Amino acid sequence: MSIETASSEAVVTLPVAAPALVSPLIDRLVSAHGAIWLTADNVADWAAAGGDRVILLAGDPVRFPEALDVAVVLPELRQHFAQRFAVGVATREHEDAIAKRYGSIRWPALVFVRDGQYVTVLSGMLDWDVYVERVAEALAMPASRAPTIGIPVRNGSASDSSCH
Repeated sequence: MSIETASSEAVVTLPVAAPALVSPLIDRLVSAHGAIWLTADNVADWAAAGGDRVILLAGDPVRFPEALDVAVVLPELRQHFAQRFAVGVATREHEDAIAKRYGSIRWPALVFVRDGQYVTVLSGMLDWDVYVERVAEALAMPASRAPTIGIPVRNGSASDSSCH
C-alpha cells in the first residue's frame, strides 16, 4: 500500500492481484480431462476432425457464474455417454468469434458439432436429468445449418432468377 498526497487530497493505492486468465475449473477440462483449447483459427479443423464434439463457451465466470458449474458437469456428461464426444474449450479471446460462427447468443453454452457441421446448442446450466435428456437428443440429431445471422446464399443462373 502506498499513500500519495497531492494538494489537499490523499490518494491510497492498494495492491491489486492480477485476475486469473482462466478459472481453475475451466482449465481442469484441458489439464485433467483431455479437452482442447479452441481459437477462431483452429475451431474449424478441430470440429471437422470427425465424430461428435462439444465446444464449451464459458463466458466470463464473474458475469456468468454458472459457467463454472457447466465446466464441472461436462466431464461427467462425457463419462455418462461413454466418451462419445470430444470436448473443446473456447479461449476467452476467441469466444465471441466462435459463438458467432455457430449462432450462439447465450453464455455459458455447449455447442454440439458433428464431422465439422453444426448440430445444436444447449445454453445455461441445467439439472442433471435434463442435461442427460438434452445431450442424448443432441447426439441423435442430424447436423443442420447454424442459426447465424444472414440469409443462405445460393449461386443461381439467369434462367433460375425469379422473385417468387
